[in-house]
Amino acid sequence: MTPQDICLIRDSWARVEPIAETAVSSFYQRLFDIAPELREHFASTDMAAQHVRLAQTLGAAVANLDDPATLVPILRKLGETHAGYGADVGAYDKVGLALLWTLENGLGPDWTPDTREAWTRAYGFIVENMLIGAASAEAA
Repeated sequence: MTPQDICLIRDSWARVEPIAETAVSSFYQRLFDIAPELREHFASTDMAAQHVRLAQTLGAAVANLDDPATLVPILRKLGETHAGYGADVGAYDKVGLALLWTLENGLGPDWTPDTREAWTRAYGFIVENMLIGAASAEAA
């Protein structure tokens, strides 16, 4: 990611944060619309708490995009945890689609092609490191 990507992501996240509760709710609705099979992974989950965790995790990722020494271990640990939930590459792809859709809908006209590309690159970085963590967990 470039410094411009990081600025675009941080600027757009600053616009989403005030509506984070609505955005996260929309995210999960969209995720379950496009991937109803993932709903079973959340059957015993306190979704209100899950909404808070997702918003906090995204906020932490955004805050540390320019500090990979801090962000990468967090993402790899998250990947290890998600491996235990049965998350696979297909699930990550669907989460990415739902995330981009949510950001686009939340940002409206502030969702530019450059912002989309920046978030796409950031999500790719996040997934890459989570998958490394998942592979590490599976190898152990």
